[in-house]
Amino acid sequence: MDIQRAGSLMGSPNSMESLEKQLSCPICLDMFTKPVVILPCQHNLCRSCASDLYDSRNPYRFSGGVFRCPTCRFEVVLDRHGVHGLQRNLLVENIIDIYKQQQEGSGESSAPEAPVKPKGGKEPMCQEHEDEKINIYCITCQVPTCSMCKVFGAHKDCEVSPLASVYQAQKAELSNAIDALVAGNGRLQALLNQMDEACTAVQENAQRAKQNLGERFDGLYAVLEDRKATLLDRVGKEQDEKVAVLRGLASRYGDRLQAGSELTDTAVRALEQSGAAEFLQASKGLITQTKDAAKGSLAEERPEPGFERMDHFTINTEQVEALLAKMDFGVDDDEFEDAEGEEEE
Repeated sequence: MDIQRAGSLMGSPNSMESLEKQLSCPICLDMFTKPVVILPCQHNLCRSCASDLYDSRNPYRFSGGVFRCPTCRFEVVLDRHGVHGLQRNLLVENIIDIYKQQQEGSGESSAPEAPVKPKGGKEPMCQEHEDEKINIYCITCQVPTCSMCKVFGAHKDCEVSPLASVYQAQKAELSNAIDALVAGNGRLQALLNQMDEACTAVQENAQRAKQNLGERFDGLYAVLEDRKATLLDRVGKEQDEKVAVLRGLASRYGDRLQAGSELTDTAVRALEQSGAAEFLQASKGLITQTKDAAKGSLAEERPEPGFERMDHFTINTEQVEALLAKMDFGVDDDEFEDAEGEEEE
């Protein structure tokens, strides 16, 4: 139904009555009050009625809830915005405006407009004039009051307006403010979702960076361990070679020492002989052997001075330590080589 067609149906009283039924809320049975929300099943409700129905079904709502359409019993599922997340039916609202204009044009609204009756309760009465209903709104004092207060009471010098018009205006203003707040909450929720996604991305990227860093340092450890094993092998080989040379010399020295000791014992026994003839028979050979053995001990091969030293295997790690200490993120190989060249200079 479009607006022009709705206007054409408002000619006769029967059509007006039929249209009024179509524009009546199935909960409060009164004409829809703005804003009018449209359910997923295409039926309409006053937002306040829909909110009351939603609250009665979901007293502890924190993240959405459900209720059934009072017309077709369709189950309506709402998100965390609740009823305020439903779309407004602007077409129905415009038809209601046209209907009210037709009512006013036909003279039905010539009498003073009565305030909207609170649903499910009695009309409020004035505290100053107990027999008077609250039917006007004091714009100056921003409070609802009665006609007697305007004529004789505290609001006789104030600016007033019909209660219904102020009610509709402030209700529409509050509804628009709620819509704006819901939209703002939606933007905040989107920002929260972005922050959550960013936190997750940071954690994942940091984990990958840690893994990559660990792999790089494991590679450095492997290179150092391999180099360490190579250098230790070189030290071990020279150690074995020198020890073998020294032990060979010690073995020869031991053999000569043993031979010299035996020759000394023989020479001493010869000296102890009492007979001159016997001594002279053995002394010539003993003297020659003893002299040759003494000369041989003086000419025996010996290791070079400092043969036992191993300090040429000392390694200088200060430059490498300085380079490693300066290792940082964002430094490429060229910069690292330049830093190494500066250290060498």
